[in-house]
Amino acid sequence: MTSQTGAGRFAPSPSGDLHIGNIRSGLLAYVRARQTGRQFLWRIEDLDRAKTGAGQSQLEVFADLGVTPDEPPLVQSERLGVYNEALNRLDGQGLVYECYCSRKDIQQAPSAPHSPPGAYPGTCRDLPESARERHRQRLEEQGRSPALRLRTDNAEITVHDRLLGDITAPVDDLVLKRGDGVFAYNLIVIVDDGASGVDEVVRGDDLVTSAPRQAHLAHLLGLPQPSWLHVPLVVNTAGKRLAKRDGAVTYQQLRNLGWTRQDVYAWMGDSLGLAGSEGSWSCIDDMVAGVDFDRLVSKETVFVPPAGADG
Repeated sequence: MTSQTGAGRFAPSPSGDLHIGNIRSGLLAYVRARQTGRQFLWRIEDLDRAKTGAGQSQLEVFADLGVTPDEPPLVQSERLGVYNEALNRLDGQGLVYECYCSRKDIQQAPSAPHSPPGAYPGTCRDLPESARERHRQRLEEQGRSPALRLRTDNAEITVHDRLLGDITAPVDDLVLKRGDGVFAYNLIVIVDDGASGVDEVVRGDDLVTSAPRQAHLAHLLGLPQPSWLHVPLVVNTAGKRLAKRDGAVTYQQLRNLGWTRQDVYAWMGDSLGLAGSEGSWSCIDDMVAGVDFDRLVSKETVFVPPAGADG
């Protein structure tokens, strides 16, 4: 699976139709891969909030835009044994412990000294076995299971982002596997990136604070740390993430309102401020030729949906 030239990837959650912001981030990942001679890979992150048929629909949208991955998509639900092996490796290093806290427990707990705001306070980190047995019994009576967390020292980790510069954030005792048995995002993405040969991650900048956590996990698992390029988001008029309630924001909705593929690419160029004097972009080749990541600004783009369709 690993490419000799490295790889980039797009990894949408198959929870529904892609909106114009998702599509822009995915196209930028493709553009970057093509400009740097990397493979372009696709991952279906279907462990949580997966909607039947959404993964295939998302691939079809990109195919309609002239973009197909260089290999068959990696499907996370088919890789549970791989994630469990990574978890066992961390456990073998003494870095995994059970956590019995609910979200409410964590919100109401006092912060640990020197820990960042909102960080897990370490409530369950050093409990004696007798206390652990009581908590296990309590959760079992409630039909629940403990989560599994990574033991850390809240050290600050710095990674370099090609667009944003150095990103520094503390790494707290993050969840590796949730109480409902679902492996946590930060663990599985770094395992998948390592297995696929992804050596540069291009994604929305709402995930920028996850990069230090993932870099730390890569180090612990002996995986290569990818480089990072977090691109600006597309938001609604209130500065929030796009959602169905914002109107016609998905590719299907826009096409139903008369947008062509050429219109989509023209908007891409305008939204990035990179459409040159030669005219609007009309296809993926124009975007590959026209995107200059050195000129990409970090400012969000506001998308105003065209009238004519309900959200």
